[in-house]
Amino acid sequence: MPAVTLRVFRGDAAAGGFRDYRVETEPGMVVLDVVHRLQATQVTDLAVRWNCKAGKCGSCSAEINGVPRLLCMTRMNLFADGETITLAPLRAFPLIRDLVTDVSYNYEKAKQIAPLRLKPPEADGSYRMMQEDIDRIQEFHKCIECFLCQDVCHVIRDHDTKPVFAGPRFFIKLASLEMHPLDTRDRIDAIRREAGLGLCNITKCCTEVCPEHIHITDNGIIPLKERMVDEFFDPVVWLVRKLRGTPKAPAS
Repeated sequence: MPAVTLRVFRGDAAAGGFRDYRVETEPGMVVLDVVHRLQATQVTDLAVRWNCKAGKCGSCSAEINGVPRLLCMTRMNLFADGETITLAPLRAFPLIRDLVTDVSYNYEKAKQIAPLRLKPPEADGSYRMMQEDIDRIQEFHKCIECFLCQDVCHVIRDHDTKPVFAGPRFFIKLASLEMHPLDTRDRIDAIRREAGLGLCNITKCCTEVCPEHIHITDNGIIPLKERMVDEFFDPVVWLVRKLRGTPKAPAS
């Protein structure tokens, strides 16, 4: 393969801009390989986050030609000959330097989610679950926390909603718990009030960028919205609760 032009963002929160570099490439390379070659041969101080180089740690998230992707899973043969490849940091999070952003917001959100609380075991000491219940939540556990879905979500990206909006990564986390057949917590009120599920307008952009091909919107967010609507906005449920005088208990 010929040399390519990488247009890389250089700078920090105070100032920065894009700079062009010509980098030699070889067949079979991924974008992260080219970035490493750029570091080794031209700009040794280029900041980029990476770890496993196998698409399983989620560390090397960046925006490639404006699309949130993993550097290590984006092959160079996807680009046309002579095409300039633009590399930018995740736009939804505060910039640290070059391609590295501060994604600590996500870890703070994770702390707000109550963990799994199992119901008591059966009389013989075992737990029993239907296979279909396990299959339903299994895909949510494939998440590698690359936060590409968080980055592309316009509710996070374009609006000041971080204090009240968990984002798609944590909606599938909440779905995995809410749909768990052995969990005893009531999470719907927290999903509505603390996670801000109602702010999501299901554009499916999060699903489109997921490197693990998790059906975030169809299998996670929409079922949670349906449960929330049933609980809080179904007039029959509201009337029965009103007549019985049994308000909904918040998650504990």
